[in-house]
Amino acid sequence: MIVIGADTHKRSHTLAALNEPNGRVLANRTVAAKQRAFDDLLLWARGLNHPERVWAIEDCRHVSGALERFLLVRGERVVRVPPKLMAGARNAARERGKSDIIDAVAIARAAIREGLDTLPVARLAGRELDVRLLVDHRERLVAQRTALINDLRWQLHDLWPEDEIPPRALTTTRWQDRIARRLTRCNRTARVRIARDELRRIRELTAAITQLEHELATLVGELAPRLLAETGCGVLTAAKLIGEIAGVSRFATDAKLARTAAAAPIPASSGRIDRHRLDRGGNRQLNCALHRIAVTKARVDPKTAAYLARKQAEGKSPREALRCLKRHLARRIFKLLQAPPELTAHRPPVIANPGLMIHCNTPAGTPTLT
Repeated sequence: MIVIGADTHKRSHTLAALNEPNGRVLANRTVAAKQRAFDDLLLWARGLNHPERVWAIEDCRHVSGALERFLLVRGERVVRVPPKLMAGARNAARERGKSDIIDAVAIARAAIREGLDTLPVARLAGRELDVRLLVDHRERLVAQRTALINDLRWQLHDLWPEDEIPPRALTTTRWQDRIARRLTRCNRTARVRIARDELRRIRELTAAITQLEHELATLVGELAPRLLAETGCGVLTAAKLIGEIAGVSRFATDAKLARTAAAAPIPASSGRIDRHRLDRGGNRQLNCALHRIAVTKARVDPKTAAYLARKQAEGKSPREALRCLKRHLARRIFKLLQAPPELTAHRPPVIANPGLMIHCNTPAGTPTLT
């Protein structure tokens, strides 16, 4: 087998083919980062006279996404090398200096050293990718609306310093209409004109955000109705989970999902000292979604509140008890996202395609193409 390391940039991609057993460089190539150049790249790789090959691409998301999708559609096996592995690979290399070819070789050698079966595997996401894109788009619109609201508050404070607008009031239709009517009665100054324009944009963004929430509710209801019915998990949190997990079938066990979400403690033992420490890595978006569910369930679910009280009675702090709860939630979500047994019992057997092998080990990364 050969491993083809790819150092991707905005304008060019540099690749180096290495022999897996000994890491010897067989060939290298640099092409323009354009769709028509990818065909020549694939022909070059197939001309190396090795029937089995793996493409190791440094996980640069938007920069490497086009090449990943091109290779996956054509049945190639692609693994992602986390950027944090490259610092050690470059420092340990015998060849000094830095260039695109040196980086491509380092990427391939890092993939061989870590193990091709342990690295996150790129895959073409389906409707989960649509959910993630919509969630990210909604978050960007919310950030834009928040910036406009903060500026509008200063404009209104200069106009009417005696008035006090409650927090998050300007996101509601009632307060937007109230401010619009009052601005209409004011003299047409530059400050009033700016306030009217900002209020109009806030209304447009609010309508777009509401529409996205309705679309996400429909998608989540179709993809994971059992997750949506879980106490403490609303539409937006469920959509975040679906988009970040990107297909629960990628994970062989709930422990792998918990490790990806940084909900499992990291062993930190030595000698007679047996202890674990908090995992501050992993997918922080996924960890944040678990935290929101945990906090909500602790407030509204009596069984969850009893569980947290029991953990604190054992000597754990409130934060440590909440971390234990997040580990249990990872197991619960893993089960809820799986297809019900009655749906999988009558499914015809699937014949795996060797050229499209997908492994389940996905440490710390988020393998959805964006």
